[in-house]
Amino acid sequence: MTDITKAILKINPNADVSVNADDINQITWHDGNLDNITKADIEAKMAEIQTDYDNQEYARNRAAAYPSLQEFAEAYCEKEIGGDTTKWDEYVIKYNKVRTDNPK
Repeated sequence: MTDITKAILKINPNADVSVNADDINQITWHDGNLDNITKADIEAKMAEIQTDYDNQEYARNRAAAYPSLQEFAEAYCEKEIGGDTTKWDEYVIKYNKVRTDNPK
């Protein structure tokens, strides 16, 4: 799906449309463009979608850098069952470093 198509469907999820070569000048409205969506509407929505994506960069970076769930489970179990907080303390330090390195 092209970015243009995504933008159109964000404006009208029921739009029946195709785009050739990801070119805003090559849109085919199979439903006759009942909502009269303009190129300016599409470009504005594309900019909004890009801004939303850019604003979530920190979250994508965090997700890639967080310690694994396996590390979490092991550290948590050792703390709760075995009473040894060594791995838990290390996990918390790693977790907080990721948050510090990738602020909102």
